[in-house]
Amino acid sequence: MRKQYRSEIVTEDSLAADPMDQFARWFQDAADAHVFEPNAMVVSTATSDGRPSSRTVLLKQFDERGFVFFTNYGSRKAREIAENRYVALLFPWHPIARQVVVTGTAARVGRDETAAYFRSRPHGSQLGAWASEQSRVVASRAELDRRYAELAARYPEGEQVPVPTEWGGFRVVPEELEFWQGHENRLHDRLRYVRAGDGEGTGEGGGGGWKVERLCP
Repeated sequence: MRKQYRSEIVTEDSLAADPMDQFARWFQDAADAHVFEPNAMVVSTATSDGRPSSRTVLLKQFDERGFVFFTNYGSRKAREIAENRYVALLFPWHPIARQVVVTGTAARVGRDETAAYFRSRPHGSQLGAWASEQSRVVASRAELDRRYAELAARYPEGEQVPVPTEWGGFRVVPEELEFWQGHENRLHDRLRYVRAGDGEGTGEGGGGGWKVERLCP
């Protein structure tokens, strides 16, 4: 089960000066290539004693401040972030032989930002946020469906659903971003943005407080 990747070489001077601009370029490439759910990312967290866990989550926003996703604050990932704010994100764009790995720290977004996103969700997804006590044991699927049905009766389509108090967003502020492009003979491109130190030049492909390092594949 091995595939030869045939892609154009990614050079340092072809990269954007800012990693979020480079991410935006690659994200658009993935969307243009019809990658299924290009905003799907693997979010990895760990407990205070270093026990890791991972799951796939949908990215809902990114800008110069970082990457935002939403969850129940009682979920396993949220509880682990409360213990250990260091998080890794992985965007696995297999059809175009690319991946982006982000490492950084996570913090809750403000309630106004959470409310604005919650209001943009489909009505059924709003009800689902109330029905599911994420990561907690539930007796059966029937129990989950019963909770949803009760909520649907209480808040029919067209009626405003209140924002759950224990539900909201996290913003991951990146410290490093690695852009990986697959190539033949496993000689892949791995280009990593890291924060430039005080007084340190950014070099080719860097800028705005970032420098670029090439890693062996």
